[in-house]
Parts: sequence; structure tokens; C-alpha cells
Amino acid sequence: MRGGNLLARLKIDPFIFGLLAVVGIACLLPARGQGAQVASIVSQIGVGALFFLYGARLSTSEAMAGLRHWRLHLTILVATFVVFPLLGLATKLLVPTVLTPTLAAGVIFLCTLPSTVQSSIAFTSIARGNVAAAICSASFSSLIGIVLTPLLVGLLLNTTGAGFSLHSLTSITLQLLVPFLAGQVARRWIGGWIAAHRKVLGRADRTTILIVVYTAFSEGVTAGIWHQLSWLSLGGLLLVNVLLFLVVLAVMKVASARLGFSREDQIAIVFCGSKKSLASGLPMATVLFPAGSVGLIVLPLMLFHQAQLMICAVLARRWGARAEARELTPVAA
Repeated sequence: MRGGNLLARLKIDPFIFGLLAVVGIACLLPARGQGAQVASIVSQIGVGALFFLYGARLSTSEAMAGLRHWRLHLTILVATFVVFPLLGLATKLLVPTVLTPTLAAGVIFLCTLPSTVQSSIAFTSIARGNVAAAICSASFSSLIGIVLTPLLVGLLLNTTGAGFSLHSLTSITLQLLVPFLAGQVARRWIGGWIAAHRKVLGRADRTTILIVVYTAFSEGVTAGIWHQLSWLSLGGLLLVNVLLFLVVLAVMKVASARLGFSREDQIAIVFCGSKKSLASGLPMATVLFPAGSVGLIVLPLMLFHQAQLMICAVLARRWGARAEARELTPVAA
């Protein structure tokens, strides 16, 4: 309880603290031998269950109803799957002076991922934006990303040694797409139960992700890839991640205003179009990339995730306070 209060006072997301703790444990006590095999099997089962729950949670009727706001959704999808990947490709110019080839591949991978769901909606709500639009767009992005992210990875990383293959296509279909579709089918019977136990299942989601992170970083430690990462490379990666996020954030802010969207819609566009999903990215990485390189591949995503949460939290509170001040300001007669 005291630990939770301390994290709250420091404004640290306990999940971020958990991720850092798991990475530390994996570096000190990596899974080896049969332990690594067990961890891998548990991770694969957890990933399948995770995407089953994603499918069961997504309301098909709500998603279809949201299609009416197609200009907003299209703007967010272009940012997520066009603007981001193009910026990711530009980071190849930083190899090898700032980024190693593997870290650059990791940055490109994070640029192909769908938007977040929970945090995008939460920040849009705090900032007094269009929450309904954020729900629909984030859900569309996650759904499309299951298919589009592996295709973009194959297209953009075919010269980095992390190319796409028939095996990858089969793996992504069996481990991600099939459970997701099964969840959509099962929603008819279990949708009410999932809605009633949302908090418990949310903890299960995060536990699964922690297992995936531990497995991935354990494999990286046993493969010796951390000797390839210097403090200079880590610092360069942090700088690239922050700059990447700020550039997309600025582009979305300017573009949404120029396109004539309302203030509420602009907020939804900025938060949904500038963020990347750790929950989708980590499981996908374990399917798409060789086990020994997954640890470094997902490192840019983990750092980007923390940066986007901290920056968006500040922006959401600031924009929300401005909206509240406007509502409290009396209108002149």
C-alpha cells in the first residue's frame, strides 16, 4: 500500500515500474534451458489469450457506427500507418552514427504498430475531447494493425535481416488473428461477463505483457546481444524516440486544425494518431522476429511507450484545464 502511494505521489505508472523491474530481473536471472522453454510456451499461450480478449472486447456494432466520422478516422489511420512508417524509414540515415542496425529496425517496427486503445481514450477524456471518436478510431487501428503491421514489417525491413516470410504469416495468423476472430465470435456469449470483470482482465493483460517482456529479454541476455548496446547508443535511441513523438504530435496538431476539425476532434486525432500500442507490439514482435533479437527490437517501443505516456499526460491535463476554464468563464450578455 505504501509502495502504491509512493508511485502515485511520484506520478509513476505502476505498470511502467513493473516493466523496468521485469527487465532488471531478466538481465540478472534470465530463463535458461527448460526454464526458457516453459517461459516461451507460457508466453505464446498468453499472447493467444490476450488477442482473444481483444476480440471479445471490441463491439462490432460500435465500430460500424463509428464509420460515419470517416474523415477523422482516415486522418488517424494515415498518421498511424503512413506518416509514422515514413519517419521510421528516415531513421535508417542515423545508422551507424546514432543507432545500431537492430535499434533502427526496432524504431521502424514501432512505427508500423497500431495506436493504443486505453490510454488514447483516457487522455482524450481528460482533455475534454471527442471520446466516442477516440474509442472508434483506436479500435479500428488495433483491428487493422493485426493485418497491416506484419505486412509493413515485411515491406520496410526486408533489408535488415528481419524480413517477412510464409512462416511469419502463418505464425501471425494462428497466434494473433485466429484468437482475435474467435474472441469476436465468442463475444455474443461472454461479452457481458468481460464487461463485468474489466479490471480483473486488465490485470491479466498486463501480467501477460510482463511475461512476454521477461521471455524476450531473457533470450536477449542468453544470446549476448546486450554487449552490442553502449550507453551512447541508448542515449541516441532516447533522443530519437522523443523527437519522433514530438514531430508526429506537431504534425497531427497542425494538420487537424488545417483540415477544419473541431477542438474536440482535434484532441482525439492528436492522441490517437501520435501513440503506439505496447500491448499489441510486444506480442507481435515475438512472432515476427528471431528470438535472440527480440529484446533489442522491442527496446525502442518500450522507451517510446514511456515517453508518450508522460508527454500526453501533461498535455491532457493542460488542455482539460483550459476547457474547464472556458466553461467556467461567464458569457457576456
